[in-house]
Amino acid sequence: MAVTISQPENQERCLTFYGISWSQLEAIEAAFENVAGVRFTYLDGILEIMTVSPEHEETKSTIGLLLEAYMRQKGIRFYVKGGPTLGSEEQNAKKEPDESYNLETKKAIPDLVIEVIFTSGGINKLELYQRIGVPEVWFWEDGLLKLYRLRDRYEQIERSELLPDLDIALLSRYTLYADQYDAVT
Repeated sequence: MAVTISQPENQERCLTFYGISWSQLEAIEAAFENVAGVRFTYLDGILEIMTVSPEHEETKSTIGLLLEAYMRQKGIRFYVKGGPTLGSEEQNAKKEPDESYNLETKKAIPDLVIEVIFTSGGINKLELYQRIGVPEVWFWEDGLLKLYRLRDRYEQIERSELLPDLDIALLSRYTLYADQYDAVT
């Protein structure tokens, strides 16, 4: 079993393990059940165990608050799903998104997943979300949002197809605003 350790400056840590079975994944998750701030991502025998930094959580929350303020302003019905575990043993994939939403109605699979990237391992998150069938995935990294829409496979898009009037550059700019309350206001 190979292990890779990433230790970036922002205090997040990522351990990547290869050759992990589904039953091993479940045992490892059970061992971490009462440990806060640990996230698991699994795809085809690769397991990432990541700790999340306060900056990660603040950025994820700011994006969510901004997006929710926009949808309320526009009268768009939405349901915050948060980070429920998505995937299954049959899909050989499992992940807790940083944030997720259903638009218009509640559904088992979110319409939109948002991932905040400070540290990443070796798992292709788009491949994982494609198996699950998430229509739109947004990645925030280094102050920028990259959007992807699922067709036969994910394609990068400039504007959200779920929220076509949303100014992504403006959303990104306010994500970096010094004060979360002022940004959302």
